[in-house]
Amino acid sequence: MDVDIARIQVLARTLEQRAENPAVVDRVFAKCGLSRDNIAPPVTAFSAHKEALFARYACDALNDITFSARAGLAFIASSSVTAYISKYSRDLKQVVENTSRFHSIIDPALSFSLRVAGNFAAIEAEWKDASFARYHRRTEFLIFAALARMRSLTQTNFFPIEIRFQHEVGESGKHYQKIAGFPVTFGAERLEIVLTLSSLDLPVPTYDPSLREHLLAYGDRILAERRQPTQQLRAQVEGLITRSLPGTIIQADDAAANLGMSPRTFARRLNDEGTSYREIVEDLRCDLAQTFLTDGIPLSEIAYSLGYADQPAFSTAFKRWTGQSPSTFRSRLES
Repeated sequence: MDVDIARIQVLARTLEQRAENPAVVDRVFAKCGLSRDNIAPPVTAFSAHKEALFARYACDALNDITFSARAGLAFIASSSVTAYISKYSRDLKQVVENTSRFHSIIDPALSFSLRVAGNFAAIEAEWKDASFARYHRRTEFLIFAALARMRSLTQTNFFPIEIRFQHEVGESGKHYQKIAGFPVTFGAERLEIVLTLSSLDLPVPTYDPSLREHLLAYGDRILAERRQPTQQLRAQVEGLITRSLPGTIIQADDAAANLGMSPRTFARRLNDEGTSYREIVEDLRCDLAQTFLTDGIPLSEIAYSLGYADQPAFSTAFKRWTGQSPSTFRSRLES
């Protein structure tokens, strides 16, 4: 799945500014299997998974869990059709409505919607491909980048009431609030940006109704001609497992039924993709475990979140995956 190139360009540029040694940047590129040429013009789209890995490895390289959020706040401009539609919208409410309508053009894995309730409004984000929910650093980048874009479009440094993330970051939460300057909540029910109602009325100084109408028609044509990306079965299964957390892992037969398949067909289809249900569960648990350890989550909470009976069972599994204990992995991150 490909997404707009502008985002990883911001991540790379911010990393280059933050890293004291250029070799650090080179190592992050190499770890993702990339070179700078891969994200240079005339390239306009880029692998969403590699974008997510770049965000993760950049945070690890700098030993700064908030790097992606900081990079998101530096995201100002994009040359995508959705960006131009936003630029010529009337006010922030219209920007959000147009983003909801056209965001799949630049990122099919995530959708936005506007919810107005009582005395506040919420821009809700929902994963269309839930396999991306595991990439916490990318999620933080996207949500803070959305705020930065809204500030840039309205040319005001307004503050939302709160940003809410569904994943946990342990004690690191206070660092996000410090760089944001407003409440940032983790472990929330929804992934969203909560705004005052008056924020929706903020005007966009570059509003041009004629250009906007032309671009809306162009955007509709792109959507009509665009094929919806077909998710591999593995991605669909990862999404089901992710949604079943924390505390339980959906069983293979239940996953098959959820996807409208018999257990035998389900196993055969996964085998055709070169994997199995057990392998997907193990890979996802291993990946999430390393993210949770990086996030500073206590071992007992990680064990519960990933569906283990107790902490020793999780520690045994982690050592089997990585060749080291969870405590050793964490201490190496902190050194």
